[in-house]
Amino acid sequence: MAAKDIIAGVPRHVAIIMDGNGRWATSRGWPRLVGHRRGAEAVRGIVEAAPGLGIRYLTLYAFSTENWKRSTEEVIGLMTIFARYIQSEAQRLSDEGVRLRFIGGRERLDRKLQKLMAGIERRTSGNDLLHLTVAINYGGRDELMRAARRLAEEVAAGRLDPGAIDEAAFAARLDTSDLPDPDLVIRTSGETRISNFLLWQSAYTEYEFTDTLWPDFTPAELAAILARYQRRERRFGGALTA
Repeated sequence: MAAKDIIAGVPRHVAIIMDGNGRWATSRGWPRLVGHRRGAEAVRGIVEAAPGLGIRYLTLYAFSTENWKRSTEEVIGLMTIFARYIQSEAQRLSDEGVRLRFIGGRERLDRKLQKLMAGIERRTSGNDLLHLTVAINYGGRDELMRAARRLAEEVAAGRLDPGAIDEAAFAARLDTSDLPDPDLVIRTSGETRISNFLLWQSAYTEYEFTDTLWPDFTPAELAAILARYQRRERRFGGALTA
C-alpha cells in the first residue's frame, strides 16, 4: 500500500486502551464491577461497528500486568467477566466472521479461563472479517522481556546467529508477530498516558485521547475519531509533503 493511501484512508489497525469503567460506576454510587460489566457491553458495540468503519484489526487493552495490584475482589470479578464474555460471545463472533485472539502471559490466569481462551481462538481461527485481539495480563515491557529471552535462548542453543538479530527478528518474537503495527491508539477517560501498551509496535502510531469514559464510548465517537485521523499527515520520519 502506498504511503499516500495510508495517509488518506481509514486506519487498518486500531488499538484501544479501555479506561474509566471504575470511575463510571463510582460516579453513580455503584460498585466498580458494575462499570466493568457495562464496559464489556460497550465492547460489543465497537466490535460490531468496526468492520463497517473500515477497521480490519482491532486490539483492546483489557487487563494489564499492573492490574493485579487491584483488590482481590475486583480482580476475581474481572476474570469472571472475561470468562462470561467469551462464553456469551463465542457463537456471535464465530457467525459474524470475527477472529478472536489474546496476547499477554497466560500462565497466571485461571486454568478454566485459559481453556476458554484457547477454545474460542480455535473456533474463530478461520474468520477474516475482523481480527479482534484482546490483551489480558499484558504489559509492553513484559512482552519485550519475553521476546528478548526467546532470542537469547535461541542464540544459546545455537539455533540463531546473533548477527542475524534485527528489527524483523525481534518483532517475530512478540505476541503480535502476525499483526500489523497499530495505525491509531485511542485512550478513553481523559488520561494521557500509554500505560505500558504496545511499546514496540507504537513507534509511529497516531494517538487520540478522549475524555469519554469507556462505558459511554460509542461507535459514533469512534467514527468521529477516525474522521480526524484521516486528516492527519503521517510521515514516518519523512518530511512534510506539499
